Amino acid sequence: MSEYPPFAVTVDLVVLTVRAEELHLLLVRRGIPPDLGRWALPGGFVGIDEDLPDAAVRELTEETGLPEPAGHLEQLGTYGRPDRDPRGRVVTVAWLALLPDLPTPVAGSDAASAEWVPVTRLTPGQLAFDHDRIVADGLERARAKLEYTPLASAFCPAEFTVAQLRAVYETVWGTRLDPRNFHRKVTGTPGFVSPVGRATEGDRGRPAQLFRRGPAIRLHPPMLRPEP
Repeated sequence: MSEYPPFAVTVDLVVLTVRAEELHLLLVRRGIPPDLGRWALPGGFVGIDEDLPDAAVRELTEETGLPEPAGHLEQLGTYGRPDRDPRGRVVTVAWLALLPDLPTPVAGSDAASAEWVPVTRLTPGQLAFDHDRIVADGLERARAKLEYTPLASAFCPAEFTVAQLRAVYETVWGTRLDPRNFHRKVTGTPGFVSPVGRATEGDRGRPAQLFRRGPAIRLHPPMLRPEP
């Protein structure tokens, strides 16, 4: 009878938010080997009696001190290259979280520190394990989903203006959008946003109508990114 190598399952989280008009990624500084001192995604081992979504939320809270995600959380993918973790055969289930701006995280558990890092500051090979690949997949998924779902509102507070929503698209996509055309698409697409019935002071003191995320799951037609 052949012996099987030790096998473990972990969760890793690609947590994105928009801060100061920049797309930020939540990273932790590893406080234990392997890759001691390197930046990594928040995550850890799944308990024997723990469901995967519960493990993802627990690890996010333990390693960063952030509250339970109030935005969007979805499974991103599974990564199981045999040599991805020097501790043994470890398969990770990665999660993508899109959250509104949150306070500065406080490291805990086995993380030495935690920080929101601008995506533009990331360099190839900077992260521990295979987290560079996981982050690249998470960014691609986030940018693509903004094309055909209303998930951009997950980066906004519960009530937001169209200008705030447009700023999210411009930040995540890295491009400028025509304000009038964007407003027309947002308010004219059924289920995209729902008016709150109140207004706030907008640019130059003009009232700006407040909206909340609508019930739509997919956008028809999609919010298409302008051609470069």
